Amino acid sequence: MTAAALVVLLSSCSGDGDDATPRYIEGFVGGVATDEPQAAFVGRDILAANGNAVDAAVATYFALAVTLPSSASLGGGGVCVVFDAERNQTRTIDFLARAPSAVDPGSPRAAAIPGAVRGFYTLHAYYGRLHWSELVAPAERLARFGATVSRAYAEDLAVLGDALRAEPSFVRIFADPDDGGLVDEGDTVVQVELASVLSRLRNQGPAGFYTGPQAAEFLRAVDQAGGSIPRMDLDGYQAAWRPTLEVALDGNQMAHVASPPPSGGVITAQILGMLAEADRYADATPGERGHLLVEASSRAFADREQWQQAGDAARVPAPDLVAPERIKALFQSYRADARQPADPSRRPGAMLENPAAASIVTVDRDGSAVACSVTLNSLFGTGRVAAGTGILLASLPGPGGRGATALTPMVVIDDDKEDFYFAAAASGGSAAPTAVAGVAAEVLLVGETLDRAIAQRRVMGAIDLDRAFVERGADEELIAGLRQRGHAVALTGGLGRVNAIACRAGLPDAPQTCNAAADPRGSGLAIMAD
Repeated sequence: MTAAALVVLLSSCSGDGDDATPRYIEGFVGGVATDEPQAAFVGRDILAANGNAVDAAVATYFALAVTLPSSASLGGGGVCVVFDAERNQTRTIDFLARAPSAVDPGSPRAAAIPGAVRGFYTLHAYYGRLHWSELVAPAERLARFGATVSRAYAEDLAVLGDALRAEPSFVRIFADPDDGGLVDEGDTVVQVELASVLSRLRNQGPAGFYTGPQAAEFLRAVDQAGGSIPRMDLDGYQAAWRPTLEVALDGNQMAHVASPPPSGGVITAQILGMLAEADRYADATPGERGHLLVEASSRAFADREQWQQAGDAARVPAPDLVAPERIKALFQSYRADARQPADPSRRPGAMLENPAAASIVTVDRDGSAVACSVTLNSLFGTGRVAAGTGILLASLPGPGGRGATALTPMVVIDDDKEDFYFAAAASGGSAAPTAVAGVAAEVLLVGETLDRAIAQRRVMGAIDLDRAFVERGADEELIAGLRQRGHAVALTGGLGRVNAIACRAGLPDAPQTCNAAADPRGSGLAIMAD
């Protein structure tokens, strides 16, 4: 959505909304892009109340916990990349839903340790502007007075509807009283128990969630839901700050991604580094660019097989993974007219990674920006709700595509001018890193508009280097060009869902050049408020 001249009406974030005093905010306030429209409006309103990008990201997340709990429940976790323009500081915060130190072998649905509440509170404590209570209150109201089931949530319900109908704790909240099935798009869901949890969080912060009697009650509910989280693991959970990994793009622009774990940031950065080297992508013909993306993503995924350890940790120092010499070596054998031959010793096939995540991208008038990806490690996590809380529990990370491997938040700034240019995050499992890199390459290296870049058909490579995955409906010239270069083309559905914000001439200098976009493959919303 392009920036429009708007006067934003915002109700006060305190109280139940009945006697709130409207405030009219004029001028550019920033933008929000996320996977669910009601949450996007919450983030927009926070920006309009003079909140910064961090405030908007925090408020958007808590709203998503109500409106899109399939990926953003309070029981989950995630990772964010934040650029603070005032300090000229870019960092990663990791609050993944991690495995407990011990799991009761008798637990039928072992659950991960919730990290999102602690993570977003820590993010706000360092960089937030508005009071914490103002950021949680909109989500509390949505839960207490009812949120509409959006198309985004209805689509997730449709995927696992049969399994979820067999879970009494889930059905008790999300049953349609008229027909006994699950709610559908347009229905209203009231979540009183979740509202009570959010009320405590609004008043007390995360202390009661992780420690004390309320935490003990939560852990008993987890046990009843078939989970198993030791008290010391919940009590001791902390978010982790880490430096970002950096890759130079055009001019002084620097792409910042999250360091492992998860590994999605490395994949994104390596692909972008290969495309940006010597203006390779910018100078290529449109027919060659699909080939470039397939070759770059194939090499990045193959390289991960060399450095990745259990739990997404790296065998080598993380900065070395995106060092210019490593990226150059990865692409040294590239040929514009032919694919790289497959290595017969490399395991074949597509990468099985959790596609279920929600992403949040925010930017404010000062040029600060946040990109976040959150997940329950699988769609709907364990599928069970902790009784008395309304919280869907995250699955344990592990085999079978469960985990946060593919989370891919990224922020691009100009290191010289300290201006913001681009931020994005995506869902979609192994397709997410290539999707983010592809959109960024079109916008930053070619100069394409964000709307066109995010809508165009995508391609990606596989570990074995044999196949080129191409979205159905792609241009025949693209498909023919890949086949001419020796790629076995596999047509597939959507390859990733990207939310992004781009400012062509940078923020804070040129807000009129900013644009936000939610992926048309999903049902989210992007808003620029000016």
